[in-house]
Amino acid sequence: MPGKLNIRSVARALAALLCGLCALRPAAPAAPPDDGALSAAVCSIVYPMDQTPSARGYRYLFYGNGFFINEQGYIATAAHVLSQIRSGQPYILLTPPSGPSRIMRAMLAAVDPDHDVAVLRAIPNPFDGGYKVGFLPLAPAWLAPGRTVLAASRHPIDSLHAYTTDAFVDDRSPGRIFDLQFSQLYRGLGQTELYLFTPQVRRGQSGAPLISPESQQVVGIVEGQWLRSTVVQLATADDGDLPGVGAAVPVHYLIALLQQKGIAWHAASPVSQPAASAGVAGGTFSPPTPVSLVASPFPSQALFGGEVILDALIDAKGRVSDTTIVRGDSPFLESVVAAVRTWSFSPAQLQGQPIAARVGITFRFAQSYEPLRAPPVEQHHEPMPGSLDRGAFPIVTVEPRLPPTVVRDGNAILSATVDSQGRLGPLEVLLDTELLAPASVSAIEKWRFSPARRANADSDSLAIVVVVFRFSGAARPVSASPP
Repeated sequence: MPGKLNIRSVARALAALLCGLCALRPAAPAAPPDDGALSAAVCSIVYPMDQTPSARGYRYLFYGNGFFINEQGYIATAAHVLSQIRSGQPYILLTPPSGPSRIMRAMLAAVDPDHDVAVLRAIPNPFDGGYKVGFLPLAPAWLAPGRTVLAASRHPIDSLHAYTTDAFVDDRSPGRIFDLQFSQLYRGLGQTELYLFTPQVRRGQSGAPLISPESQQVVGIVEGQWLRSTVVQLATADDGDLPGVGAAVPVHYLIALLQQKGIAWHAASPVSQPAASAGVAGGTFSPPTPVSLVASPFPSQALFGGEVILDALIDAKGRVSDTTIVRGDSPFLESVVAAVRTWSFSPAQLQGQPIAARVGITFRFAQSYEPLRAPPVEQHHEPMPGSLDRGAFPIVTVEPRLPPTVVRDGNAILSATVDSQGRLGPLEVLLDTELLAPASVSAIEKWRFSPARRANADSDSLAIVVVVFRFSGAARPVSASPP
């Protein structure tokens, strides 16, 4: 977004980046997370410099933070923290029941460089060794702007001359979500949706957990400072003399990586399954349940709106294992396929056993509000006729409209069960960034669907609709009220 450059804010943000990367509805007040639990779960990622200890213990280089996600010793962090370690072998610093901190090897278990998330595994498992460790649950649900957050990290008192006998500083940086924006983290990669939050990221917080005090769960991984000038200016104007805005990768991308690699993680509450339906292939069937989904940015090169429809196979482990393009073209198709590849589900069940099942996914890219034009209604031929197995797809659609009160881009993700007669069940809002769900629901409730097919029979199925709104800056209706 264009805007006048705030020199002081950007200068401070640049300084924070050099140090730190080496290193709307206000929410009701919530109880802060247990500080002892945070200290037990957060660990420093380091590299030892000495073969033998001195009187101050082992000297080490401090690179950033990570946090335990389960009792098997798995640790989540930002991938760029690990890329700075020259040897490629990271270590973590842990506190034993007594005595100084100890350095432990951490092996790389999984990495997603496109979205800057990585998973380590401490060897040996510190949960079996009496260390003061704990894990943090992950929150698949997204936070809307205005929600409070807490960045929790720890670092040595002197990061340049750190020894294992030195004390640590536990940083607790409270703030709030300021915005969600798609960004290309590194040149040549796809788009990643980021939480932007205030205040700024402090030195050494890269890889630290961003926690929701409301749910007591991790919602993101601290990435660094956001340097886009307009956003920095808006946050400064809104929150006072703040030196910048922090950015965090939502935990969505971490969950996708964990599910892909079969690594367990914890949540405060289990994912609920929809009610089973009878008479499908001789038994009761429950469709997949969304765990963590992400939208797609509106392509900057697109002149008008568009639509992409996919038929996705969700395997027995809840992973998107195959996608068939039913309808869609560039420039919308590429970013949609990339986003759907990161989606996670609880798998479908047949007679209580997890099975693979297909899901119909519709991305609708809608333009901004035009008061003089009625929402267009479109009719489509039944997709994939004669298919033995496919998801449920819309055959009559009504264009969702950006509400006149919204003056920025945003998106909403909704899901519902489409029964064997093609009837749409109640819509569930999975994500709503700008209070766009009511307008989306109003339009989608007018849609008609062709039912899914399973084993060559009409079947209940999950349908997911993602509405991506772009505000084009068109004139809004002017109020008749006097000034």
